Amino acid sequence: MSTGIQLVTVPYDHPDAVKLNDQVQLEYQVRYQGEGDATPLDPAMFTPPRGRYLLAYDAHGAPVASGGWRAQEANEEGYADGDAELKRMYVVPEARGQGLARRILAALETDARAAGRTRMALETGDQQPEAIALYLSSGYEITPDKFGLYRDYPSSRCMTKPLTP
Repeated sequence: MSTGIQLVTVPYDHPDAVKLNDQVQLEYQVRYQGEGDATPLDPAMFTPPRGRYLLAYDAHGAPVASGGWRAQEANEEGYADGDAELKRMYVVPEARGQGLARRILAALETDARAAGRTRMALETGDQQPEAIALYLSSGYEITPDKFGLYRDYPSSRCMTKPLTP
């Protein structure tokens, strides 16, 4: 399990967050044959209470995982009022299998619920089977309703989970 791990709220543009974001973008490029995630993200989107960005640090102070949520309302990208959109869930390869993604996911759900969000929404891709398995085992359901920048891509998988008290 994730012994000695600390979850810390940081700005989305914190140097450690940028480092992990660069790593996840490289992984996307490998999995999706040259394409990273082009979703426009501004650090202000992850500022509480309308969002949060978490980093997990190991016992040696190294950043090993990340994830965040940002508030969404009904819009042309298919989101609904009260949505919290999950973004940039990532665990460095050497720290995988320790439950870090599940721990960050639970913390983000709790935080979004406390901020008054009613549903967690996410978009992932069919080349991320580990992510899909994590979300399904955490109570998310694949929805035929599409949202996000990649909603029209055949490889896109949109998932939601009610954030009930």
